[in-house]
Amino acid sequence: MTDPNDLAAIDSVIQRFFAAFDNRDGRTVRLHDMTECFAARAVIAKHHAGQCEIHTPVEFAEPRVALLGSGALKDFHEWEESSTTQVAGSVAARSSRYAKAGLHNGVAYAGTGTKFFQLARFGPAWRIVALTWIDDEP
Repeated sequence: MTDPNDLAAIDSVIQRFFAAFDNRDGRTVRLHDMTECFAARAVIAKHHAGQCEIHTPVEFAEPRVALLGSGALKDFHEWEESSTTQVAGSVAARSSRYAKAGLHNGVAYAGTGTKFFQLARFGPAWRIVALTWIDDEP
């Protein structure tokens, strides 16, 4: 049986991950907020147009911090709509359906997709060790 404390800790990591992309109400998006949820050598894979881009947490976060701070993408946020989590000892896998919305250059922008998280417990803390995602086609 999965420890409810582990599930709560994993939920917290995933909530912090999604919250890091929120620039509504004048929030400032910071690099640390995006990267703190990841293990130092985590792998992030974005699937788009038949291609797969691989990034480190910093490589992934830097352009997003710049975009969300530039004023081109305003009132933006992402959120998890549903999820399934499996825990086996000190490793876990989470499948998430998510949505996102904001204004891109003054035009309404929205989308949905799927993210797959691999997590590991480091001492008392859970961290994302791998993330792969794909946005739904418009």
